[in-house]
Amino acid sequence: MATEKQVIKTYRDLEVYQNSYKASLTVLTQILPKLPKEEQYDLANQLRRSVEAIPRLIAEGYGKKHQRRGFDKYLTDAMSEANETVVGISYCRDVYSKQVDPKLCEELIDIYDKTGRQLYKLAEAWRNFQKKQD
Repeated sequence: MATEKQVIKTYRDLEVYQNSYKASLTVLTQILPKLPKEEQYDLANQLRRSVEAIPRLIAEGYGKKHQRRGFDKYLTDAMSEANETVVGISYCRDVYSKQVDPKLCEELIDIYDKTGRQLYKLAEAWRNFQKKQD
């Protein structure tokens, strides 16, 4: 069964944006509040910044898609943030397994791993599209 390609009119139409935004809400509401107070200025703060950065970078990059390297740079930065997020959630799972749900952490790690792969493929497709435009 073939899937129909969706027309992308805005960054909100990108599956990778939708998934990263939804996952960020889960981290912000179900992981970070359960971390101990001593982590609020280190692990929690860094994890908050990385999960919020991914959808923001996708949105900002999409807005610069007509610039030569605009979109690609932001997608690359979002990939880096996705990798950083995996490490942060792994710390939560491994160090604070009594405070946070390890199963939820595993699900989030899988989502952010997939996000990184989706961002890579999107950046690659965008570079190929740009080459065809030259």
